[in-house]
Amino acid sequence: MLIVHLLRDGGHGAMVLPDGTLFGEGIKTRIKQELLEKCNLHTIVRLPNGVFAPYTGIKTNLLFFTKGEPTKEIWYYEHPYPPGVKNYNKTKPIRIEEFDAEKKWWGKLGQESKRKESEFAWRTSVADIIADDCNFFPKNPHVEDNAQRDPAELLAEYQKAQAAVAEVREKLCRELESALTR
Repeated sequence: MLIVHLLRDGGHGAMVLPDGTLFGEGIKTRIKQELLEKCNLHTIVRLPNGVFAPYTGIKTNLLFFTKGEPTKEIWYYEHPYPPGVKNYNKTKPIRIEEFDAEKKWWGKLGQESKRKESEFAWRTSVADIIADDCNFFPKNPHVEDNAQRDPAELLAEYQKAQAAVAEVREKLCRELESALTR
């Protein structure tokens, strides 16, 4: 990988990569293995959809590394949309102020051990990443994954929600009927 080759030991580097690169196979796996062996890939910041709109709408990632020692663990930070924003685009781009939370969490370079896990930040050991076929794309452990929940439990929640909707619908119908008969 050219960027790693050009860095001297102790040199810092960063890359912007689309999501597909983080979990792809073949040459992508060999590149990721080389990065883990030759560099300390200490942080991956996961950006949401639309950050690079209009050029692409896919999620992208910022990888930060230091050449010279192998990776032991990777910190992840999942950049959230600000309140009221559902997607970035050409007319509503990401703003630099939105990175204040990352800056505060980041701390000083080389002091990753002082970082704290949160709903947006977590870490994964390199052993777990290698065991998962060099997948740099682990799920945020602080976000509940409905796909991993018991189907009977999900069905019960769905039926409860449907009952609540039916109750509101009935109330609304009674109110409308009352208003129309006055």
